[in-house]
Amino acid sequence: MANLAVRQDLPVSAQYMTLPEAREWGALALFGETYDEQVRVVEIGGPWSRELCGGTHVKHSSQVGALTVTGESSVGAGVRRLEAFVGMEALRYLGRERALVRLLSENLKARPEELPAKVADLAERLRAAEKELERMRAGQVLAAAAELAANPKDVFGVQYVGHRAPDGVNGGDLRKLALDVRGRMSADKPAVVAVLSVNDGKPGVVIALNDTAREWRLKAGDLVRVAAEKLGGRGGGKDDVAQGGGTEPAGADDALAAVEHTIGQLVTG
Repeated sequence: MANLAVRQDLPVSAQYMTLPEAREWGALALFGETYDEQVRVVEIGGPWSRELCGGTHVKHSSQVGALTVTGESSVGAGVRRLEAFVGMEALRYLGRERALVRLLSENLKARPEELPAKVADLAERLRAAEKELERMRAGQVLAAAAELAANPKDVFGVQYVGHRAPDGVNGGDLRKLALDVRGRMSADKPAVVAVLSVNDGKPGVVIALNDTAREWRLKAGDLVRVAAEKLGGRGGGKDDVAQGGGTEPAGADDALAAVEHTIGQLVTG
């Protein structure tokens, strides 16, 4: 529509008037803005376009040249803002777009009109592959539960498992692992399970205790705060299960060691 107006070589004129006169004349503007007493109203092709403007300096619409819209956004209720290139910059923009389409067509072995469907199919396949990878990673993490539960460290009578899982394990899978390990351990002796992983550069930790450990006055919330401090973050939760995290992955090993040390202090203090 804009290009049609450009090609019609419509005359462009500017007039100065008061803001009330501009309103009455039907000029478009963001009237929430602050204006001087006198405003400049630019009109293109009679009533085709009439708005407050301080920067249009062409005498005819054809002087704008080519026009291509590059984006649009909301600037208020019922008002949209359009952005566009004109003249040679519009042609350069279209040239870059054409080159991009050609590159995609060559790489994806598809005609330009087939690209939307091709890209959508690739995106769906990627999502499916990521879900499968996540499922496999979770399975590998949980597969370690039996071995971890069978080889706890004795800390003054407390069964302690301090395990650093592979990087990339999310908080939900860490929680599942901690609960699985805890469930496999002897309920007759106090058990504390601390599992930790670094995901996207951020360490997370989950601590789970059995009922006997809580009878020994151990609390998961207290222990997770000790670990989180080493990770440069915070943590909290219930007495049986707590979770925390931070921003310093380098403190991962120190966090597990700090939990073990704190257990020893609590049960011997």
